[in-house]
Amino acid sequence: MKAAIAPSLLSGNFLNLLADIRLMEKSEAKVLHLDVMDGHFVPNLTFGPPTVRAIREVTDLTLDVHLMIANAEQTFKDYIGAGADFVSVHVEAVANLEDLLCEITNAGAKAGVALNPDTPLEAVENFLDKCHHVLLMSVNPGFGGQKFIPAMFNKTRQLQSIIRRKGQNVLIEVDGGIEKDNVRDVVKAGGDLVVSGSSIFSSPNPGREFRRLQQIALEARVDSQKIRQE
Repeated sequence: MKAAIAPSLLSGNFLNLLADIRLMEKSEAKVLHLDVMDGHFVPNLTFGPPTVRAIREVTDLTLDVHLMIANAEQTFKDYIGAGADFVSVHVEAVANLEDLLCEITNAGAKAGVALNPDTPLEAVENFLDKCHHVLLMSVNPGFGGQKFIPAMFNKTRQLQSIIRRKGQNVLIEVDGGIEKDNVRDVVKAGGDLVVSGSSIFSSPNPGREFRRLQQIALEARVDSQKIRQE
C-alpha cells in the first residue's frame, strides 16, 4: 500500500456524517477510520454496529474499524456483518489473540492488532503471521484531539524492522495526534496507513486538509523508498 491517510470520523460531525463521508470521497480518500469505544476498555463511548452499518450503506470506501472495547471476542462478527473491512482488536483486552485473529480472518475481514503506547512490541511479535496490519496508538486511547507521543516514531521504526526481519507482509497503521507537522516523519518511520481526525475535520476546509496530508504522506513514502534503494 502506498502511504495513505485514513480520516477518522470520530472527529466528524455526528449530526451530518454523510456530508463528511461525501467530502472525503470527493477528496479521493480510500479508507475511513471508525473508532468504536465502549466506556469500559476506554472511558469514552461512541457507537456500535448500527452506525457502522449505516455508514456501509452510503459508501464503498474501505471501513477500518478500531475496536477499543472489552468484549471484542463476543462482538467482532457484529461489526464484520455490519460492513467492516478491517477490524483491529486491542492486545490488552483480548484473552486469546491468535484465535481471535484467525476468527476475524475467517469471517471475511482483514485482522489487525492495536497496541496502546505503553504496550511493548513483544506483545504482537509472535502473531504477525496472523495480521493484516498492526495499529500503533500514538496517543492514549479514548479521546480525539490529543498530542502525538514522540516516542512512537522509534516504536514505528522498530516494528518496521521486526516485520522486515520476519519477512512478513504487514501494514503499519499509526493513530493519534497526526497533523501536517508530523505526518512526514510518521511515514518515514514506517507508517503505511496514517489516521487523522481532528487535524482534518477541525480545519476550515477539511477536504483541502486531507489532500495536503495525503500529498505529504505520499512524498515521504517516495523519499523513504529512494533512501532504501541507495
